Amino acid sequence: MAGTWSQRLAELGITLPSVAKPVASYVPAVRSGNMVYTSGQLPIIDGKVDFVGKCAEGAEGLVSPDQANLAARHCALNALAAIDALVGIDSVVRVVKVVGFVASAPGFTGQPTVVNGASDLLGEVFGEAGVHARSAVGVAELPLGASVEVEMIVEVA
Repeated sequence: MAGTWSQRLAELGITLPSVAKPVASYVPAVRSGNMVYTSGQLPIIDGKVDFVGKCAEGAEGLVSPDQANLAARHCALNALAAIDALVGIDSVVRVVKVVGFVASAPGFTGQPTVVNGASDLLGEVFGEAGVHARSAVGVAELPLGASVEVEMIVEVA
């Protein structure tokens, strides 16, 4: 299926966002050989961070696991946009690794379910080529108060 990822995105009704502007001294993605490494991507939508706050089960004023799962999906879309801008989405051979960071309230242990938002999107888009190794890590804080940050490594042609 390599070479048809842009068609698959269109079939799914997904339009990649503009590449999120870095919030510090880095670039959104770097290619080394046949691998592309993205910087950590936040759930930035239309230039602002969506889903701000720590993730917790049933705590008012915090981000719910379902909201954080959606935030992880947005992070993955931003990572795909960075890859597309650097090498073109159709050059992706496979997704190799995803790392998700979840700003977690004390006692929250649902990080794997949150990061499924990114993993599930990659499966929808890339099928078997989207199956990847992954880490889901709970952290105290993330940049700009974001609830989730996702980075990925993809192999490209």
